[in-house]
Amino acid sequence: MRRPGGWWRTKSTPEKVETYTRWSFHFFGVIEVFALGLTAYGRTGVGLATVLCLLVVAHAAVCMLVSSRALDWTRGRRPQPVRLMWTLVVVSAVVSTTAVVIAERGPAGEVETAAGSVYGGVLCFAAGVITLGVSGRRRMVAVVGGFAVGAGLLTFPLEMPVLASVVLAGLVMVTGGFLAITSIFSLWLLNAVYALDDAKETRARLAVAEERLRFGRDLHDVMGRNLAVIALKSELAVQLSRRGRPEAVEQMIEVQRIAQESQREVRDVVRGYREAALEVELAGARGVLTAAGITAKVTGETAGLPAEVQSALGWVVREATTNVLRHGDAKKVAVTVRMSGGRVVLTVENDGVAETTGDGPSAETADTVGSAHTGGSGGSGLAGLRERLSAVDGTLEAGPAGRGVFRLTAAVPLPDATAGAALEVAS
Repeated sequence: MRRPGGWWRTKSTPEKVETYTRWSFHFFGVIEVFALGLTAYGRTGVGLATVLCLLVVAHAAVCMLVSSRALDWTRGRRPQPVRLMWTLVVVSAVVSTTAVVIAERGPAGEVETAAGSVYGGVLCFAAGVITLGVSGRRRMVAVVGGFAVGAGLLTFPLEMPVLASVVLAGLVMVTGGFLAITSIFSLWLLNAVYALDDAKETRARLAVAEERLRFGRDLHDVMGRNLAVIALKSELAVQLSRRGRPEAVEQMIEVQRIAQESQREVRDVVRGYREAALEVELAGARGVLTAAGITAKVTGETAGLPAEVQSALGWVVREATTNVLRHGDAKKVAVTVRMSGGRVVLTVENDGVAETTGDGPSAETADTVGSAHTGGSGGSGLAGLRERLSAVDGTLEAGPAGRGVFRLTAAVPLPDATAGAALEVAS
């Protein structure tokens, strides 16, 4: 069973910010009910207080709906809620007019204060919410200014002094403007978080694309020369054959040999059996991770290691880097190479493991651990690494190493002579 709050942990950072923003707008409605509706019970009789409270609750509900639809419109999920915004304008006008009537015809005393609070408050909240559904500074200013002017005009039936009407309009302008600015800033922050997340995903894709381009260049280096030689020798064989020269057979035999050699080299590239220098892979991993916006720290000495050891560990670095880019949400990656007991130990740690829920480990962790320790089919990349390391009597361990940290450790034994020399260099 999933633990309480598991739905929150499964959300991405932008989704969490959006949920927080949406409920913040809803909380404005709750504030409106408590500040305007419930306080009426302490200022007037139960009957009129109930009427005012119900009006405020209805107005707050419409505000919540408009703010939610406006947020979806901002994110491009819904059309602009024009009808809902006009509905909010009408509801605000009805509630304000009703509050004016209650203040004018109701019993004298504190009922005027309660109705006046409802009258001005609903206009302020409505002005702040409607600005969410419009674009452009001029339109936003026009919305707030329109509500302020309307607040001043509706006070004439109450026979309020002109100065008092102007002050009330100014209060609506200032309060409504403050709510509008707060709402607009919240939307700007939400859009900025989504933009940063998209940029991070783009950087990761570019990093993976760069890795693919490097593989393409590698394949081109292997095949370019051989294909050029095959084309030249084939053309020469055609010319010799047309002249009836027996050397054409020898040229075609050479073409056949080069083609078979090319097949073997391509097979080596695809299967990953070409040698990879560890120092080159470490430098490439640092560059790719940095390009993806991930802090990469690489430490250790790689000089003097045998070619087969460097090749095996180089593929570990390449595969670990690819997994971080594709499957994690890491901010930091640490790669360490050290000598320990006649072995070369390569450790790759990242902080991009999702928190676990009551259902068990995260998908990434389960896949990685299953591939590393059981050799299952869950992760062919790590299974391939185990095969490469087994060829040099190496081992591979992968799994969580603390809260939110994933560690991959590869250990390869060194030949006696090399181990002694490496230990002297390390010391």
